Amino acid sequence: MISIHRLQDFGHIDHGWLNAYHHFSFGDYHDLNRMGFSALRVVNDDTIQAHEGFPLHSHHDMEIITYVRKGAISHKDSLGNKGKTIAGDVQVMSAGTGIEHAEYNHEDEVTQLFQIWILPNQKSVQPRWETRQFPQQYAQDQLNLLVSGRDQDQAEKPLFIHQDAAIYASKIRAGDTIEHSLKHPAYVILATGRAHLNGETLQARDAAEVRDESKLKIEAQEDTELLLIELPDIS
Repeated sequence: MISIHRLQDFGHIDHGWLNAYHHFSFGDYHDLNRMGFSALRVVNDDTIQAHEGFPLHSHHDMEIITYVRKGAISHKDSLGNKGKTIAGDVQVMSAGTGIEHAEYNHEDEVTQLFQIWILPNQKSVQPRWETRQFPQQYAQDQLNLLVSGRDQDQAEKPLFIHQDAAIYASKIRAGDTIEHSLKHPAYVILATGRAHLNGETLQARDAAEVRDESKLKIEAQEDTELLLIELPDIS
């Protein structure tokens, strides 16, 4: 079963410096029917203006993943970590027992990113932060694994999270098809382009909840950038 969610149906707020679409209830957007999906609690589609950002604030017991689509985001936290994550790359923060951080777009152009929060399978872990570059070329026959907490994925050295979940992402050329096997629920986000997902059409910045599907056939109708989040079997 595939349930499509369109960009225009998400919660939306425009602060001027931040234009955000919330896939699930977040901040001032509250919808009892959109409280998360499996362990996925937050997907925010953020556009941050040049030289703006989020001042120092705290988190705990959450796995926070940032996928940068355009521009860059600079991170600074209470553990002394500093770094910049550029378009196509990913950062992960395990908030655990508690961490304070700030994130700013120090660039001269807007930054666009997806911020993803996943509930951990362990509480009160040691806080940590990590960022990594990933291949930018178009996918050939499989999606790139970026993030995982699953034992079977660790040989591929993804960014680690404390949850039985994994995040894949790839650019797919128009006319190409990728098939991806599934054993668990998944949440699919189309960053750019247009694609068919088991025959269902997704436009740029739409999303899909996938349940009880053993395989996803992704057919790019245009040059497409896609994220796929595999999640544990929990309600």
